[in-house]
Amino acid sequence: MPLTDLAVRNAKPGIKPTGEPTEKFYRIAHAGGMYLEVHPNGSKYWRMKYRYAGKEKRLALGVYPKKSLKQAAIDAAEARKKLDAGIDPGQARQAQKRIDKLSAANSFESVAREWYSKRAPTWVKTHAADVLRRLEANAFPAIGHRGIKEIDPPELLMMARKIETRGAHDLAHRVLQVCGQVFRYGVSTGRCARDPIPDLRGALTPHDTKHQAAIKPKELPDLMRAINTYDQTGDKQTMLALKLLALTFVRTNELIGAEWTEFDLDNALWTIPATRMKLRKRMKDAGMNDHVVPLSEQTLAILCELQPMSGGSRFVFPGRNRDKPISNNTLLFALYRLGYKGKMTGHGFRTVASTALNEMGFRADVIERQLAHCERNEVRGAYNRAEYLQERREMMQHWSNYLDAVSLGAKILPFQSVA
Repeated sequence: MPLTDLAVRNAKPGIKPTGEPTEKFYRIAHAGGMYLEVHPNGSKYWRMKYRYAGKEKRLALGVYPKKSLKQAAIDAAEARKKLDAGIDPGQARQAQKRIDKLSAANSFESVAREWYSKRAPTWVKTHAADVLRRLEANAFPAIGHRGIKEIDPPELLMMARKIETRGAHDLAHRVLQVCGQVFRYGVSTGRCARDPIPDLRGALTPHDTKHQAAIKPKELPDLMRAINTYDQTGDKQTMLALKLLALTFVRTNELIGAEWTEFDLDNALWTIPATRMKLRKRMKDAGMNDHVVPLSEQTLAILCELQPMSGGSRFVFPGRNRDKPISNNTLLFALYRLGYKGKMTGHGFRTVASTALNEMGFRADVIERQLAHCERNEVRGAYNRAEYLQERREMMQHWSNYLDAVSLGAKILPFQSVA
């Protein structure tokens, strides 16, 4: 007689439906080989007995009450259909488990995390955090569970358009860019056949790349004179930081994170460790584990002035907490106070220096090396680092002399010589 919901619910451990006591598990038949197995600890399991290729086998159908009598009966019926088709339902289940396991290992999220684990150590921490955040907040919720080889362009477009609906057009492009790198990694490791991202070209709302604000070289004298007056309204440390940014035109993060151990004042060199550099993987590939900045006489003088101001901190520009440097916004807000909001940023000093030094006639390779723009050719990159150091010394001193002159009111354009 088939089981009922009430009979299943009332089945007790240690007592068979006939009232016979038992210390072992017992079984209550349902229909078509399906039965309920009641264990001494009270657990109840759905099973199905069947024969395949002359052998008696059993198939687990689930645990009661998580799986009801009705659902267990449906699963048993599906198993019998497989038997009628000549398929062993137990073997079919094991094969599906292997497929599911393989699919999980090859899901977009698993491949992306594998790719990220290999790339992140070569990036600066802030960039690594940005990439992971874009994946976790935008890509994984939409396609993370999907097998990477199953994802098609329309699915990616749907993901990107959801990002666009938030008004984040630039982010949509950036997320797809990261996804493209994951797909290409998947291709190289045999998890998918191709990168579908190029198929989306032209499908998203175009976005304009916003370059960081920078003044023109002819406006630099006015800015330098304004910086010279900053300590009248702001603090002197910030004024000196702005001067160093102009003199060395390193990246803002590289300046504010500078530590005294990086400076060799006797040899007038500042060695910025690769761990603090942008694109440090490409620098390493190019044979440039660290970035060397020759220090002009003016730069050395400012560093000597800053030493007592740092109060024993390991940082050249310590913040209120002497164990941490000033914030990223310190120099940007200082430029705002000088009237350059929307006109100039810390990165703008790099743009101005590059343009002006080219106008001054310095070789492009020398300027690019000083900007720490890595050569794609690894051998050439390693070679240039040694060859250009003396030229860079001369260039940096010339640049400092020029800034000195215009700061004092001289009317000199970049292409004119400095007396």
